[in-house]
Amino acid sequence: MTSPVDPVAHNRAAWDAQVEGGNEWTQPVGPGVIARAREGDWSVVLIGYQPVPRDWFPAELRGADVLALASGGGQQGPVLAAAGANVTVFDNSPRQLARDTEVAEREGLVLRTVLGDMRDLSAFADASFDLVFNPVSNLFCPELAPVWRECYRVLRPGGALLCGFMNPDLYIFDAEAMDARGELIVRHPLPYSDLEALGLEEVQRRWGPAAPVEYSHTLGEQIGGQLAAGFVITAFDETPHHSLEATAKYMPGYFATRAVKPA
Repeated sequence: MTSPVDPVAHNRAAWDAQVEGGNEWTQPVGPGVIARAREGDWSVVLIGYQPVPRDWFPAELRGADVLALASGGGQQGPVLAAAGANVTVFDNSPRQLARDTEVAEREGLVLRTVLGDMRDLSAFADASFDLVFNPVSNLFCPELAPVWRECYRVLRPGGALLCGFMNPDLYIFDAEAMDARGELIVRHPLPYSDLEALGLEEVQRRWGPAAPVEYSHTLGEQIGGQLAAGFVITAFDETPHHSLEATAKYMPGYFATRAVKPA
């Protein structure tokens, strides 16, 4: 049954509110981070707090055209711009994009921001980018196949998609019991959707009116979907979830892939 909730509109308002609430992924980097990036000392994250291996990036980042996909918040985009890339930040939240503009204006960086749903990159022509950088965000998107198709389309041959995403197995647990008491109680079948498993009213009761809605997605959708779009996966990484201590000793919380569009 189709949900009456528009996840794009809901999550746009939710992430705008997350900015107001001071969510850690909405806090812009400071001047010191930008100064070091300009000198070649930089790192960014796809999953948790783990820096992305430098060999996942183009050998020469300076001058590369980079799409920071669903990556607003004044963090990764400005760092990559300070390192010399031509960066476009694309995000569903105007307030998150404003964070990137804030850093760019403060530091004299050239950086473009574009508002939109990650499933629709029609603002960009085919073969516009050398790199798509997509930190953990597709849990807020109800379907992934259009995302991978669009990423493939806007990349140049030989370009890479760097993507971080949640381990879908985390969603089998009752999140309230896990958050409140550290108990791992299996409750939900996969794939999981907040709207189908709980409903918006229950989501907001548990986590407040600013809570975005989430989707687990299968590894078939994540990895298989990239392959189906035409990508070749060249690297893989994983790390525990940065805030779910109850699961950390049993399973990784995040996965990351480096996928290349064949030349």
